[in-house]
Amino acid sequence: MNFQNIRINNFNLYARGNLELLKQEKIAIVGSRKASKYSKEITFLLAKKLSKKFVIISGGALGIDTEAHKGAFPNTIFVSPSSLDLIYPKANEYLIKNIFKNALAISLYEKNFKPRKYTFIERNKVIISLSKFVIIPEAEINSGSMRSFEIAKKLNKKVYVIPQRIGESEGTRYLAKENLAEVIWDIDEFCKKLGIEDKSKVLNYEDAYKQYGEKLFEMELLGEVEIKNGKVYFNTSI
Repeated sequence: MNFQNIRINNFNLYARGNLELLKQEKIAIVGSRKASKYSKEITFLLAKKLSKKFVIISGGALGIDTEAHKGAFPNTIFVSPSSLDLIYPKANEYLIKNIFKNALAISLYEKNFKPRKYTFIERNKVIISLSKFVIIPEAEINSGSMRSFEIAKKLNKKVYVIPQRIGESEGTRYLAKENLAEVIWDIDEFCKKLGIEDKSKVLNYEDAYKQYGEKLFEMELLGEVEIKNGKVYFNTSI
């Protein structure tokens, strides 16, 4: 298995996939492996919208990282904590192999290098260094994601979090409370500020129900609309 050797931002990296993705602006999305259903859904939707203009870079872990890669695919970069001939985590083998073929995977390590405790920190340094800013949808106080925040702080990278329920995601709640990170209150507004115009039809749930009534639920079953967080996203022209 052959990899390309590249140098970027003072990192000596091994790469497999579409190197053109490195030329585009990148946004890092990292977070909890044990993320809630809510956080994973928001991450997927956010990555999908942001990938219209940016490349989403993450670490391939289960939970938030996985949803970030899936939502942005194929405009995504996976930074591995092991060499690229060893797929880690194995549970994400299907996703990672698809990234090899259609997106981009990079690593600091050449061959037969298994992940170790320090390689996760080194991986996170690469992710954050290459990014324009960092989004942490969910994280606990003592977690790798919070260490990623510390890296971002040292590199003067802005950090964003998403709102959570009381008692959940104590790490991101702390960052928001202490004004160490900005909160993304509305995905569409956030994307608009970044110059991403969503031309698809979106209505507040109440307005959509007034217009379509009970037919709205039939449309959801048919995949014509998605109903999330009080909004209705139309997938087809109606």
